This record gives sequence, C-alpha cells and structure tokens, in this order.
Amino acid sequence: MQQLLGNWSYPTAITFGAGSIDQLPEACKQLGISKPLLVTDSALAKLEFVTRLIDANEQAGLTTSLYSDVKSNPTGSNVEEGVAAYKRGGHDGVIALGGGSALDAGKAIALMIGQHRPMWDFEDIGDNWQRVNADGIAPLIAIPTTAGTGSEVGRASVIVDETRQLKVIIFHPEMLANRVIADPELTTGLPATLTAATGMDAFVHCLEAYCAKGYHPMADGIALQGMTLIRHWLPVAFEHPDDLEARSHMLAASMMGAVAFQKGLGAVHALAHPLGALYDKHHGLLNAILLPYVLVHNRPAIEDRIGHVARVLELDQASFDAFLQWILELRTTLQIPNDLESIGIDAGQSRRISEMAAADPSAAGNPLLLTAAEYATVFEAAVKGRPAGR
Repeated sequence: MQQLLGNWSYPTAITFGAGSIDQLPEACKQLGISKPLLVTDSALAKLEFVTRLIDANEQAGLTTSLYSDVKSNPTGSNVEEGVAAYKRGGHDGVIALGGGSALDAGKAIALMIGQHRPMWDFEDIGDNWQRVNADGIAPLIAIPTTAGTGSEVGRASVIVDETRQLKVIIFHPEMLANRVIADPELTTGLPATLTAATGMDAFVHCLEAYCAKGYHPMADGIALQGMTLIRHWLPVAFEHPDDLEARSHMLAASMMGAVAFQKGLGAVHALAHPLGALYDKHHGLLNAILLPYVLVHNRPAIEDRIGHVARVLELDQASFDAFLQWILELRTTLQIPNDLESIGIDAGQSRRISEMAAADPSAAGNPLLLTAAEYATVFEAAVKGRPAGR
C-alpha cells in the first residue's frame, strides 16, 4: 500500500496522512489554544478514540471539554448551546471533530463566540458576511471523520433554522479552519452505508461544481480530479473499509469537492437542502438519490460537459448515456435506493419543497434556471423512482 502523507497550505494549513491526529496537541499550541472545546456528535463522543484524543490533550497540558449534542442536520439551537458551553468553560478555541454536521456546527460555534447579532443575520445573501465581527471568531481546528462534505476546508456552515424549517447557509471567509488534520485512519470505522452516502456527497459536489454556470477553470480541474479519485476508490472503501489507501484518496477527494464548489452547486443541492430540513435525512444520501433525476432534467445544458467527464473517467463511451448508466450502476453497487419513497419521503409536500428549492442559493449555479414547477417535476420523479432517462 502506498502511504499518502502531506503538509499542504491550500486552501488552509492541512496536515494529511495516517497518524496525523497525533499532531493535535502541537496544532493547538501553535494557534495559542490552551483550553479547547471539542465539538462532535453523540455517536462519535462514545468512541474510544475520542477519549484517547482528550487524554492526549490533557497530558500535553490542554484542558479539553466536550460538547456533543450536534444533530445529524445541525440546528440553530445546537450552535447556541455550543456557544454557551464555550463561554461557560472559559475556552479559547474550538476543535470540530466529525462528519459534515459536527464540522458545520463547530465552525458556526467558533464564528458566534464574539458576535452580538443573531446568527441568521450572517446568512449567505448579498454582503451579509460583512456584518460579522471578524475579531470575535475563535481559533478553529477541523478534523474530518468522513469523506463527504469537505466541510473542513469550507468557509460556510449549513444550519437548520427550526423556526422557518429551513436550511440556511452561514458564511464568512474567516470561517475557514485555521488548521485541518486529515487522518484517514479516523474514517476506517465508518459503516458501509455512510461510506457510500458521504462518498456520493463528495462526488455530487465535484460534478455540480463542474457543471455550474460560470468560468472557473481552476475549480473545474479540481472537480475532474476529485471525480476520478472517487470513481476508482469509493467502491474499494465501501467493500474494504480498512483499506487506508482508498480512505486516503477519498478524504482528499472530499476536500477537493468542497474547494471546487466555490464555483457553485446546482439543483441536486437545491432539493436536498429543503428535504434535509423537513425530513431530517442524511444529506449525502439525498444527493445520491436525487442525482440521476437532476442529470436527466439538465441534459440539454450539460450533455457536452458530461461527455467530457465520461472521457476523463475512462468509461466505455464518452457520452451522457454512458455516464448516466455508470451512475445508476454505482448506486446499485453502493446499495443506495433508487427513490425517495424508500427512505420515507412522499410527494405530499411537493409544492412547498419545490418553492424552497427554487429559492435555495444553490439553485443559482444550476446550468438551467429551473422554476418551482420544474423542481416539482424532478422531485416527484425521484419520489416514485421513475426510470432515469424516460
């Protein structure tokens, strides 16, 4: 097995490779953190490696407390409770540990430590980010335990506003972690279902970024390489969870997706966001189920680009149809359902969901500007699992 190690400075300081978690105490000290708050979810908090991580910090003189009430779709209440725990414990920095949910919550907590406005005032609309008191953002170390969202290298958090039942993107350039520790060993315990869902999330990030409107060849190049890594290594990680080479490539591809989608996302995310807010389903799983239906609807605008993706991925034919067929076969390999009905979502709220999708910030990047009625068509096809392409 090839050992994949690296110290990268783009898009932030990243320590990459198996065993890199051992560098956490030193990373804290370099950032002037002596009393960190560790933010994670309740399932991770019960694992032995989290106890070992806290103990290692303590032995290095770093008093570490735990906040672990983060939901799978983090809420405004989660952030408020985390900020209260930070202030109550007299902490001076945040360690965000986990998948996209814990990382998003940790980033939002770090943002809100020194703010005097409600978090929703920083929603990613216009120049709202300029309302942030940047000096009040706490130092942040991000440690991913899944290869999916790439939130560890993102400058935003997706948080559910319970009052509006809406997923809201909170953004500020300095929400980017000061340090990332990307240790693929931390992802080896991920169940196969989550490996599949998070891996497809990373793929959708890359694909939607590549197809998004606008000129950004740097993002396009990163997206293509990210998709290439996922094409070769996601099935391996799914079948062989302890394969560190596969886990390493997937962790890198996840970060590449998050970097690439600075260009934009699209209709898959525009639909997944309201569905996650209303039904509390896993974001990556929603993306994976929705993807073929959005591809078919977008086909007139993306056929040539998808043909190029098929060529780069070395599929049997460099065509839209070959790519679509490969996506369907990949989902079958990963045991991902073909329809939303299989995970308890029906068409009863179609109108509301389609209107929320049309208003979602991700919709602006879609290669076709879809109306609410068109979003309803795509959503209802995905609910029933009508064969993609018909």
